[in-house]
Amino acid sequence: MGALHHAHGELIRIARQHAGPDGEVAASIFVNPLQFEPGSDFERYPRPEKEDEEFCRQAGVDLLFRPRSEEMYSKSQSVVVDENSLAKVLEGRSRPGHFRGVCTVVAKLFNILRPNAAVFGEKDFQQLAIMRRMVRDLNFPVEIIAVPTIREPDGVACSSRNRYLSDEERQQAPVIRAGLTKAADVARNGEASAETIVSTARDVIQSASLARIDYVELVDAETLESIETVRPNSLLVAAVFFGRTRLIDNIRLP
Repeated sequence: MGALHHAHGELIRIARQHAGPDGEVAASIFVNPLQFEPGSDFERYPRPEKEDEEFCRQAGVDLLFRPRSEEMYSKSQSVVVDENSLAKVLEGRSRPGHFRGVCTVVAKLFNILRPNAAVFGEKDFQQLAIMRRMVRDLNFPVEIIAVPTIREPDGVACSSRNRYLSDEERQQAPVIRAGLTKAADVARNGEASAETIVSTARDVIQSASLARIDYVELVDAETLESIETVRPNSLLVAAVFFGRTRLIDNIRLP
């Protein structure tokens, strides 16, 4: 959605790697109104168009697709794409309608640009899982390529929303990663109980005075269903508010 940073640059680098010397890399930038719930930050979402254009040029993007809302959505639009399983938990529970907007716009982008492959980051793990499901169920001829989360030096996951944080909030934001890492260490040392692992992460995150937890859950990475004990393919996920800014992160458990 724009406000590009070096994690987006990594997505572009991976896309270029997969495209090869004779392939083309396209980037779409569109602040999608359909995926913003009422009262969210649609109006204030950063839109540094000139900076983003130069970023794409420097990163080696061949085609920048940056449509206007009226080009993407008819005033009488009545068709949307809904995912009815993975989208009901975690972010979907906290942000009703969000993934309807994501699926609809990505389906439209796939139809407009006709890519062979699309690159998504693992920071938005639920989005990645839903894109895999949409491609499978709707038979899009698109390979979904996942890229591990890119982080700032202090461990904070790169996000366009990080720029919303005050100085004090930004100083406390690494506590999310610290909590997830501590919980993963507990699992690595033999603890299998989801209750204990989740409590470990919550205790660390809540030690930051400005942190307000939306959720911390242990889930299966494919189904996104909550699980009671650690098993193969377990994922610990978290969403935390700092002021009005909501940050998400996740970690695979050993």
